[in-house]
Amino acid sequence: MSRYDFSAPRLFLDAPLQVGARVQLEKQQSHYLCNVLRLAAGDAVLVFNGNDGEWRAVLTACGRKAIELNIEQQTRPPEPPNDLHYLFAPLKHARLDYMAQKAVEMGAGRLQPVLTRRTQTERLNLDRLQANAIEAAEQCGILALPTIGEPVRLDAYLERRADGRILVFCDEDAPPVSPLPLLREALRPKGVPCLPTDVLIGPEGGFAPEEREKLLGTPNHVRISLGPRILRADTAAVAVLALVEAIRSE
Repeated sequence: MSRYDFSAPRLFLDAPLQVGARVQLEKQQSHYLCNVLRLAAGDAVLVFNGNDGEWRAVLTACGRKAIELNIEQQTRPPEPPNDLHYLFAPLKHARLDYMAQKAVEMGAGRLQPVLTRRTQTERLNLDRLQANAIEAAEQCGILALPTIGEPVRLDAYLERRADGRILVFCDEDAPPVSPLPLLREALRPKGVPCLPTDVLIGPEGGFAPEEREKLLGTPNHVRISLGPRILRADTAAVAVLALVEAIRSE
């Protein structure tokens, strides 16, 4: 990723970005910039829309009237999303919010809910998931927003997944050995660029026996242990994505 300004406020805009464009802010965005950050007319912010890279923009005014941004110049060109898909059994709201944000911070290019036998809840607010992805991207300098998939049953996902992708899944019953050599061998065989990767985290309570059997029978899979302790699903997500991203960055 190109270098970026850590200190400047950063905002996602659902609008095309180009030199000379004028974008009217939503009420919530205006409140954030003017009342929370205390910015004034002439102050600069960084903006992105997930497609056109990152741009420097200047506020025209701060007050009761509609606030506009003038788009001045591109600060970073577009970047393609990582070919890293994060698959997860949905959790309850607060922990799902955390997990989604951390997955985006760790470089996930797709968030894919997967329904398993022991999934806590099958009701999922995709708009809330998208909002969490945007918030993480705003804070972490990410340019390409992840795609958000509709929930899918685990067996359906396994039947339709592309054979060329590597499936990494965490299993409390896996042999307690270091996951790094296993991941390195699977994701970067003979030092080639990192292969397209799916990372799957199961539900609290783990995979059911028949699900584990199906996972072990799927091609191009890597079954790893995250140590001697049973981790919560949101903790496991951060741990395994950090390991995978470390291998991808070598």
